[in-house]
Amino acid sequence: MNRIFLLIVLFCLSFEWAYARPLVAPGADVCIYGGTSAGVIAAYTAAKSGKSVILIEPGNRLGGLSSGGLGFTDIGNKYVVTGLARDFYRHIGQYYGKLEQWTFEPKVANAVFLKYAKEKRITIYYNWRLNAVTKAGTVIKSIRLEQSQHPQAAKRSVVAKQFIDCSYEGDLMAKAGVSYTIGREDNSLYNETVSGVQLKNEHQFPDNIDPYKIPGDPKSGLLWGISNAKLEPNGTGDIKIQAYNFRICLSNDPANRIPITKPERYDPSRYELLLRYLAAKPSKDLWAFLKMSLMPNHKTDINNNGPFSTDMIGMNYKYPEGSYQTREAILTAHEDYTKGLLYFAGHDSRVPEHLRNQMLEWGYPKDEYLESGHFTKQLYVREARRMIGAYIMTQANCERKVVVPDGVGMGAYNMDSHNAQRLVVDGMVKNEGDVQLRGISPYPIAYRSITPKQSECSNLTVPVCLSASHMAYGSIRMEPVFMVLGQSSAVAACQAIDGRCAIQQIDVTKLQNELKTNPLADHSLAEVLIDNDDTQNVTVTGKWDREKIGGYGPSFLKASSAGSSAVKFSAAIAKPGKYQIYAYFSKVPNASDVTTVKIFNGNQLTTRNVKKDEIQIVGQASGEWVALGSADFQLKRRGYVEISTEGANGVVVADAVLFVPQKVKSNEHQ
Repeated sequence: MNRIFLLIVLFCLSFEWAYARPLVAPGADVCIYGGTSAGVIAAYTAAKSGKSVILIEPGNRLGGLSSGGLGFTDIGNKYVVTGLARDFYRHIGQYYGKLEQWTFEPKVANAVFLKYAKEKRITIYYNWRLNAVTKAGTVIKSIRLEQSQHPQAAKRSVVAKQFIDCSYEGDLMAKAGVSYTIGREDNSLYNETVSGVQLKNEHQFPDNIDPYKIPGDPKSGLLWGISNAKLEPNGTGDIKIQAYNFRICLSNDPANRIPITKPERYDPSRYELLLRYLAAKPSKDLWAFLKMSLMPNHKTDINNNGPFSTDMIGMNYKYPEGSYQTREAILTAHEDYTKGLLYFAGHDSRVPEHLRNQMLEWGYPKDEYLESGHFTKQLYVREARRMIGAYIMTQANCERKVVVPDGVGMGAYNMDSHNAQRLVVDGMVKNEGDVQLRGISPYPIAYRSITPKQSECSNLTVPVCLSASHMAYGSIRMEPVFMVLGQSSAVAACQAIDGRCAIQQIDVTKLQNELKTNPLADHSLAEVLIDNDDTQNVTVTGKWDREKIGGYGPSFLKASSAGSSAVKFSAAIAKPGKYQIYAYFSKVPNASDVTTVKIFNGNQLTTRNVKKDEIQIVGQASGEWVALGSADFQLKRRGYVEISTEGANGVVVADAVLFVPQKVKSNEHQ
C-alpha cells in the first residue's frame, strides 16, 4: 500500500515538474516571432544568409493572412514588390502556369511557405507564444515562451543575438519595452488631413436607415452593432481601431463544398441592419454586402463590401493590448458573426429569395483548412499596435512630400482605413472611419521606421507593427510590403551580427545595396528590370504622354497615334547568356489591337506582335507581364527591346521590360 502511495506521489511530482520546468532551446543567431508572411520571408532570408534561425508561430500554420484567405493581393504597384516577396508570387505563378500570380488559393500559398521552411531546414516552434522578455540594458538576451494550448505547461526560453517581431500585434516589441501607440492620431499631430474621426460616404449607409429596434422609438434600444457614442469632429484623434474581419474562402464546386450550416451561437438579430439596408437599396447580387473576389478553382476571397458586411465594426478595441484569453474571445466572436452572416444570407426568409439562392451555391471548401474545420483561424488584424520608432512614416511620406533617404522597401497602396465605429447621426445609422485616399505613387519606407529608438532596444526590428501614423500605416500594411520589410529586417540583422553593432548602427547604404544586388539572398544571377523612368537605359523618340497613376513604377508612357514613336529599353545585363524577356502592359482605354515589339540581342533583330487579348489582367494589378520570347544576349553590342507605334490602331503603352536569366546558378557571386 505504501509502495503504491509512493508511486502516486512520485508520478504527481514528475507531472508537476514536467509542467513547470523551463526548457532552454539552443541559441540562434536570429529569432523571429510570428510565422506571418513577413516572418517566413525573414527566416528564409536569414537562413539563406548562413545564420541559424528559430521561427516562432503561436498557431499551427505558416503564412499569416497570405495563407489564411487573403488571396486577392493588395498590390498598389508591382514595382514595389521586390526580392523574395516577388519570388513568393513567382512560385504561386509557377503553380498556375504563369510568370507570377497575385490571386491564389490558401493551400497553395501555405505550400510555398512550407517549401521555403523545408528548403533551409528552418527550426519552427508551432503553438508557442510569448510569455516574457529578458533584457540587459537595451539588448534582448532571451525570450520565454508558453504553449498556446497549454499555457501552464513547461515554458521554453530562446536565446538569440537578433530578434525580429513579425507578429500582427507587436507583442515582442511591447514586452521588450519599446514605445508604441494605438488608434488614430489627431490630424494636427503630424499635419495630416485624413486621420482621426472621418465621416465619409464610402461603405456608408444611405440616409434615413433607422437605428432603433422598433423603428422611430429610441426607447426600444439600438440594434445590435450600433454604438451610443457621440460623433466627434472630423480629424479628432482617439484610440479606436479600424474593423477586423476574416478573408473568407468558399467554393461553388459541388464536389468540393461543404454546406454552410447554422452556427452553434447563431443570433439572427445581429443582421437586422442588413435587412434594412437591402430594403432601402435593393441589390441583384451578393456583392451588395460581400466582396466576392474569385480565386482559381472555383474559390473566393470574400472581403468587406458596403455598409454592413464581414467587418465586425467596433468589436475589436480591446484586441491590441488584450490578454491571450481576451483575443481568443474576440476571434471567436468574429467567427460566430461571420459564419452567422453567411448562414443568414442563405437561409433567413426575410433575405430576398434571389440572394438566398446565390448564397446557397457556395460552401466551405473541403480541401482548405483541414486543421480547423475548413474555415480560416487567421483574423484579419488590419492594425493593432504601431511602434514609435526612430522615424515615423506619415501622410507626407505616402504623398512623396517628404522622401526618406534610407528606404529599404516601398509602399504604393491607397491610404486605406476601414470603419472604426457605427453610431447614430441625426437619428440615422452611420459608419465612421472609412478613408480611401487614392492616387499614391511608389514611395520609400525608412529603415528607421522598422527600428526602435536605440535607447529602448538595440537588437530588434519590427517590419509589421512598424513606426507609422494611422493613415500612413493604412497604405503600408499590405502583405507584399510586409514580406519586403521582413527580408530587409533579416539582412539588417545579419549585418548587425557580423558587425557586432546595434541594429540602428549598421551601414544602411550597404543594406540598400545588398537588397538591390542580391535580391534572392543567394548571390544568384539577378534578373534585370528596365523601367521607363530609367533615363540611363531608356531612349524615347516621338510623342509620348507620361501617366503617373497606374502602370509599373512611378509612371508609364502612352502614345495614341500610329507613326514613328518608339521607346527603346537597353538590355543592361551584367553577364551574356540566354534571357527570357517580358514586357509590362498597363491597362488603358482604347488600347491598340496590336503592339509592335522589336528585340535586338546584339547580333540579330526579331519582331514580335503582341495582341491585345494576350494581356490578361487578373486581380488588383494595373497591368500584366507578357512573354516576348527568349534571346541570347551578348555584351559586344548592347541589345535592346523597342516598343513602337508602328502599325497601331489605338493607344500603345511602353512601361517596363524584364530580362530573366534562364539558368540561375545558386552559388555564383556577381
